Amino acid sequence: RFLGHPLLQVQSADKPLYRGTFHCFQSIVRQESMLGLYKGIGSPMMGLTFINAIVFGVQGNTMRLLGQDTPVNQFLAGAAAGAIQCIICCPIELAKTRMQMQGTGEKKSSTRKVYKNSLDCLARIYQRDGLWGVNRGMVTTLIRETPGFGVYFLTYDVLTRSLGCEPEDPYMIPKLLFAGGMSGIASWLSTYPVDVIKSRLQADGVGGKFQYSGIMDCTRKSIEREGWRVFTRGLTSTLLRAFPVNAATFATVTLFLMYVRQEEGPKDCEPAPQHHAALQQQVQPSSL
Repeated sequence: RFLGHPLLQVQSADKPLYRGTFHCFQSIVRQESMLGLYKGIGSPMMGLTFINAIVFGVQGNTMRLLGQDTPVNQFLAGAAAGAIQCIICCPIELAKTRMQMQGTGEKKSSTRKVYKNSLDCLARIYQRDGLWGVNRGMVTTLIRETPGFGVYFLTYDVLTRSLGCEPEDPYMIPKLLFAGGMSGIASWLSTYPVDVIKSRLQADGVGGKFQYSGIMDCTRKSIEREGWRVFTRGLTSTLLRAFPVNAATFATVTLFLMYVRQEEGPKDCEPAPQHHAALQQQVQPSSL
């Protein structure tokens, strides 16, 4: 993951450390070495497998319950998957944000580490604040993830249908990569302002000083100090990361599901024409 955008989102408006995405990148490397770019990476890596398993598992099962593969159902199934995975996503992103904020703008040699790693970070937060502390930002995470994943799966479904991603298409993989990347971008664009508030709430309290009493207070103070442009802080780095990550994720999942379904099909004889048509419909990449 590209680690610039949480730092850009939560930095002080009065004394900003970074002018933009690439200045943030250069500053971190200069002050903290290349390792500074990977602060907080343990938490996302630790939960990424579980999150993807939950998201695609819930989305697939919800689609089966809904019965019909329509764009509206794709949105509803994606929204359900996004809401459920918040249970894991929220604590993971809290740990990632706190780890990234640790020693920001300081030389590597002068940094006093509060947290050893992501697990230590969550353990210390739990000891101090209990379950409420570990789940800080849960409401904003739900507000972001529920519609965000709905848009995510809806966009992918619409694009794969429009591009005609048939199994026999020689350009199927580039089409899947494009559809997945654009789905990630559309998802982030639809919910990015909420992500800014979520990141600020989760970073609030670092050093023992709290600035915000809640979501509305954080939103009001952020707009008063920085104007409406506050909701685009870090957007460039987020979109730069979103396209390749989601392109690879969706293409990999789709190709794997198509392979598995083909392997489960009849092997000893050719399917009847009507069965063959049903099978082809089943392995359409838009039907995850």
